[in-house]
Amino acid sequence: MFKDATLVEVEDAMHRSCNAFKLFQKTSLSTRAALMRTIAKEIEALGDRLIEIAMRETHLPEGRLKNERARTMHQLVSYAAACERGDWLNVSICTSSPDRVPPRPDIRKTMTPLGPVVVFGSSNFPFAYSTAGGDTACALAAGCSVVVKAHPAHPETSECVAQAVARALEIHHLPKDVFIHLHGASFSVGEALVKDPHTQAVGFTGSYSGGMALFNWAQQRKQPIPVFAEMGSVNPVFLFNQQLSADVDAIAQQYADSITLGVGQFCTNPGIIIGLDTPALHRFKEQLAMRMNAIPEGKMLHDGIAKAYEQRASRAMTQKGITVLTENSRKPTAKNCTPLLLSVTASNFLENTILQEEVFGPASLIVVCNDATEMKRVAASLDGQLTSTVIATAAELKEQGELLSIIQQKCGRIIFNGVPTGVEVCQAMQHGGPFPATTDSRFTSVGPDGIRRFARPIAFQNFPDELLPDELKAANPLNVNRTIE
Repeated sequence: MFKDATLVEVEDAMHRSCNAFKLFQKTSLSTRAALMRTIAKEIEALGDRLIEIAMRETHLPEGRLKNERARTMHQLVSYAAACERGDWLNVSICTSSPDRVPPRPDIRKTMTPLGPVVVFGSSNFPFAYSTAGGDTACALAAGCSVVVKAHPAHPETSECVAQAVARALEIHHLPKDVFIHLHGASFSVGEALVKDPHTQAVGFTGSYSGGMALFNWAQQRKQPIPVFAEMGSVNPVFLFNQQLSADVDAIAQQYADSITLGVGQFCTNPGIIIGLDTPALHRFKEQLAMRMNAIPEGKMLHDGIAKAYEQRASRAMTQKGITVLTENSRKPTAKNCTPLLLSVTASNFLENTILQEEVFGPASLIVVCNDATEMKRVAASLDGQLTSTVIATAAELKEQGELLSIIQQKCGRIIFNGVPTGVEVCQAMQHGGPFPATTDSRFTSVGPDGIRRFARPIAFQNFPDELLPDELKAANPLNVNRTIE
């Protein structure tokens, strides 16, 4: 139905995007914010038609999609407010000191947009991480033009949202090429977009292999560019005996729900659960398996994800020392996928890096440790993660200073007595973590701080006040927060 963009069309799109950027970067913060709010209204105006298209393309239920659409609109509106506040500009002013020896010049620093940004839509969030999702919203807030490559698993959904963005641009009399929408199932389209000399940054949510392909292409350019890729995570959970013993059945139910939420197709799915070899852990394993067995099979997003899940799950099940705790009689397909719970000793886990790999779907692995020392060894062996969770009493947590220090070096968000699924869109959220969870752990892809990804610092020295950007002028006409020395 939707043809891949040709390489000539990619080149033309990036050229047009660059020309639009030259105009859009000069727009006021209030103009960008108004555009983003209008995009949210236009998405809402699509009504049930958008939901029906997305349901057909993704197998996601109506309720989930309506909630995600609301989240997408909230992102656009909240990032618009953050754009206007201007905190992301990180304004610093060092006033002149002519009497000092040597004299100190007047230096004023702000942020300036990077340029055209290429955004790759994700498969598991057809609204919130796709066409007008967080990456697009952040890039527009920063003053960048955007070229979106629709995810081939939901091209019509993406096209529909792209039309809403186009209408918003028209309403505000902004250049139509501030936002360009392309299709491309072929890797060649993605490679051409990343390698085009006009592209100045990339936003991506998806697999490790996909993210690393984009990252490597970006580094092969004459001018390397940043790729902000979120590539998945096993989101380890550390269980401690006192808290687990006090509420083992409730915790088992909580994690059965978290592991299987959305058929496990969340980047924050708890894929590894690490506990001490105690009666409470054995009870937890039994209860978690029982509850996961009771959850009906679900539809996966598309055949590609189902095939990858089947391959990775089968590979994990055949590793040394693995015990399968759930009933797993049916081969997963896009239309039927049953939950999977495995168990292994810490010694076998530490010997086999395959067991650290993400199984994207409703699966989790319980790692049984002999003592707290072995648990710390397991924690230290883990790769970078989006999240880590600790299930413990306050007293147990206080005793685990060394473990918490290890965890802190491994993840972007630590959860106490909760589940990692559910990512709040707010200023304090950190959705990013050390490699290989993301390609740059200094940034977040959720929350207004994500705007900073698509801007760079620039300092003005001894400039006439009338020629400075508004946020640097003496009168501070934008009324933004500033650090003044």
